[in-house]
Amino acid sequence: MPDSIYKNQEGEAEILALYDEALANLGADHESLTVPTRYGDTHVLGVGPEDAPPVVFLPGGNFMNPTCLRWFLRLADEYRVYSPDLIGQPGKSAETRLSPKGDDQAMWVEDMLDGLGLQRVSLVGLSYGAGLALRIMGHAPRRVSRAALISPAGVAAGKISRALREVAVPMIGYRVKPTSDRLLRAARPILTDPDDAAVRQLGAIYRNVRLDSGLPRMATEEELRGFEGPVAVFASEEDVFFPAASVLPRSREIFPNLVRAECLRDCRHVPSRSALITVNGYIKVFFAGHDTKVP
Repeated sequence: MPDSIYKNQEGEAEILALYDEALANLGADHESLTVPTRYGDTHVLGVGPEDAPPVVFLPGGNFMNPTCLRWFLRLADEYRVYSPDLIGQPGKSAETRLSPKGDDQAMWVEDMLDGLGLQRVSLVGLSYGAGLALRIMGHAPRRVSRAALISPAGVAAGKISRALREVAVPMIGYRVKPTSDRLLRAARPILTDPDDAAVRQLGAIYRNVRLDSGLPRMATEEELRGFEGPVAVFASEEDVFFPAASVLPRSREIFPNLVRAECLRDCRHVPSRSALITVNGYIKVFFAGHDTKVP
């Protein structure tokens, strides 16, 4: 499978089986939509009341959309949440990998919004998905009303040496000898609360997927100057990829209307359950138009 993101057909089948398992465990009724884009079809999950205000959730890369969506499912109490399987990532969208160098990532998001009939929408972005949110905020700022970014790519990064030591080395060790102990060691730098389902999915992705290393590029003050909507940023203290100590000061520089910049204490890349409850609660209020300026 030279042009596939999967290493072989058996690996693809395992990933899709785990995807369906994660979808069954989502904990909410959902709608599955297929949206055409210039880069291929995009599979989108819709949850929450159909007549509620729409929100688009952009999940993390190299992971499974239903699991990421489950971490933010509380938003579906008050919003119609649309969550796409990121193109070129594990899931049911086209396997096209988009270059971070040009505007392809932004145009894919724009095509997806067009396919959903959404002219202007609030965005939630997690990790890689937050980096994609930045792309569309710079490319077509009028399409985004406000944005909440969690553990965001595209703002500032941690030290490569630390990522290699804490993430890459354990991942390679697991690939060489895939034991449960090695898998947990590889998952701990990423998942603050490593539940069984998320850990199993991560292991399957490490074994079966050609990982996408092409993160959305770093945003600049110049390209975001035209985006005037309010932005809230939540960055984890112990995030090996995008640590709060780097992300929050840079956020204050690049976002003209930053209304919240919060450090999630004692959290790794994917925040803890308790932190996610707090983040979900804030986003509900934030998207309702209640902005509280926080230093």
